[in-house]
Amino acid sequence: MSNIDDTEAERHRSKMAKRKAVQDAEVADKKIEKGLLIVHTGTGKGKSTAAFGLALRMLGRSKRVGVVQFIKGAWHSAERDALEKFGDQVSWHTMGEGFTWDTQDLKRDVAAAERAWAKARELMADPSFALIILDELNIALRYDYLNLASVVAELSARRNDLHIVVTGRNAKPELVAAADLVTDMSLVKHHFAAGVKAQPGIEF
Repeated sequence: MSNIDDTEAERHRSKMAKRKAVQDAEVADKKIEKGLLIVHTGTGKGKSTAAFGLALRMLGRSKRVGVVQFIKGAWHSAERDALEKFGDQVSWHTMGEGFTWDTQDLKRDVAAAERAWAKARELMADPSFALIILDELNIALRYDYLNLASVVAELSARRNDLHIVVTGRNAKPELVAAADLVTDMSLVKHHFAAGVKAQPGIEF
């Protein structure tokens, strides 16, 4: 480590003290506590992974978590195996039958999305859940498998202490407008482009 003289150390201490004061004041100003509608979207990898990270955090707080997967269904999910070790704290429902290019059946895709949304509404009505993840709901909305206005209205009308995370690319503007927190994950570089296949523990 390079030598740091007393003047430089004091300058740094003073700078950090001022920064801390600003940060403390900003945090103290935030007084609202409410359930959040969170959207993870964008072309980058990690949208569902981030949602399951929140699930783990909520489980660490001894809260119940619900998961409804709208599209995914063909691949085995290691996240499900891990989270279900928490027993009744997790209620996981894989309702999709694969991506639309897999099924190639619009009626079947719409029916699967409607069943998944019915399950999501059931979980949302259960006051024992603190967090509900609606995985790939954005995809179902993108392909008009569900009525966008109705979905956004019901998500917005959720009970005040319920957190909901919606994942998937191409989040609709109406959902983005209704959300409290939106993260757009941008694709910078992806190993698929270099011919690396999907791997256990990384993609599934």
